[in-house]
Amino acid sequence: MKKQAMVVCPQPEAAESGIDILRAGGNAVDAAVATALAQTVVDPLMCGIAGFGTAAVYLPGAGVHEYFDFHSPAPLAAREDMWEDLLEGETQDGFGFILKGRVNDIGPQSIATPATLKGLEAMHQAHGRLPWRQVVEPAIRWAQDGFFVRPGMHAFWIDEPTSGRVGNLERLQYSEEGRALYCRPDGRPKPIGAPLRNEGMARVLRRIADEGSHPFYQGDLAREMVAHLQSLGALITLEDLARYEVQRNAPLVGSYRDRTVTTNQPPGGGAMLLEMLNILENFDLGAMEHNSPEYLRTVCEAMKKATSDKDRHIGDPRFFDVPLDQLLSKDMAREAAAQIRAGRRFSVERVNPGAPVPRDTTHLCVVDGDGNCVSMTHSLAMPSGVITPGMGFIYNGCMGVFDPRPGRAGSIRPGKSRFTSSCPTLTFKDGRLDVVLGAPGGTQIAMGVLQVLLNVIDHGMQMQAAVSAPRFSSTSNAIDVCNRIPRHTARALEAQGYQVNRNPYNYTIAWVHGVQALPDGLHGGADPGRDGVAHGLML
Repeated sequence: MKKQAMVVCPQPEAAESGIDILRAGGNAVDAAVATALAQTVVDPLMCGIAGFGTAAVYLPGAGVHEYFDFHSPAPLAAREDMWEDLLEGETQDGFGFILKGRVNDIGPQSIATPATLKGLEAMHQAHGRLPWRQVVEPAIRWAQDGFFVRPGMHAFWIDEPTSGRVGNLERLQYSEEGRALYCRPDGRPKPIGAPLRNEGMARVLRRIADEGSHPFYQGDLAREMVAHLQSLGALITLEDLARYEVQRNAPLVGSYRDRTVTTNQPPGGGAMLLEMLNILENFDLGAMEHNSPEYLRTVCEAMKKATSDKDRHIGDPRFFDVPLDQLLSKDMAREAAAQIRAGRRFSVERVNPGAPVPRDTTHLCVVDGDGNCVSMTHSLAMPSGVITPGMGFIYNGCMGVFDPRPGRAGSIRPGKSRFTSSCPTLTFKDGRLDVVLGAPGGTQIAMGVLQVLLNVIDHGMQMQAAVSAPRFSSTSNAIDVCNRIPRHTARALEAQGYQVNRNPYNYTIAWVHGVQALPDGLHGGADPGRDGVAHGLML
């Protein structure tokens, strides 16, 4: 009997790379690393080798079920109160703080320690099958031989700035190299279909293929990077790079109805996801009309409760005591559900809230023919726009989400990683892998993943239908809906006193990608809001 494998992600070029590696005899980890590296080339604002991420790795034959968490810590030169006097506000959805001078949002001081490259290398060293050089090669080819601007990429590039935050075009234009790579002579982004090549990144990737991450973290590439960044006023030092270590963690385990749900530990978004599932388990969601006013109200109150708890209680556990037993208590969830049933409205506090911000992240899911799988979310946060001349990649802007107020779960501390809603998730039914899932989407990631799980488990949808169904969210005291939620539903919620914000996009509020294992085989789902694909392979 033939075996089936699958790669699902928002970039066709990256998915092709993963499939090619599977076809060459690689396992799910080899394919995931190759896919992720290709993504850093072909989606340069969404992710990068100087970004961060979190990945579930499940290898049942080897008894492996773990997370590789490669978050980007604040530089050792950072201080808890260094931006306290610059605070102007907070984005409405909680995805970062607005500071005078935008120092946390774009430019050299927005950069935290690069982590993605070391994370991918650690995964491959632990569980890969093919040689490292072979899994890096597809990314080198995309950088060297070229690709083109896709519709989803272009739409993201031209996003307008919002309420004091930097627009994506300004990030593309920030460095001379960025303008040369991605913009026309008049400063506009290159159009859909325009060819792109990145010889600088190809050069860096060739070194990485030959020597691994060492030149990037402790060798000549590191010295070149730090010299350039410090000349601009960045906080990053050679010590930050040399000391960086990937965390390998056991999954956070919960349950929802007849499924076991595994997801990532703080400062990832897994605890938020499990808290919401625990609350919603107390409602017969399958008996409610899907996306009806009552359905939205119920799910959104669970979202608000989890968001409020996250703001107060979830941070980097190396620096902040995260009360997981309390947050994930089924008793607490039953109490919250009773309050929702009685009409209670939870409150999410924001400082001088501005508009939501763009979602700069990507995701991939891989399942190989032996049932091994990887679910990985990786990102630049809000890209800094900085490119070291001749290197071709953009550095992360992870400092933008840290809370500039001291003494809080998300406050800045040297070496501390900030919260991310990223929550690559697996579910199991009767002990067998059931769903491989994750999403890009800023603060909306956990909300998108939640709704797809509800669509699959409570409403019986297959994966493509589940990721394509209209979504909504509440990471503030308002309810955000995509443009496919009918207006009569919004009017019914407004009649109850809710503020409803309509997003002009039909497919939005995270962009979920997943694989579902059913008796007749693997079923993939690529969110229609991006350029994604679900590529299958018979082995």
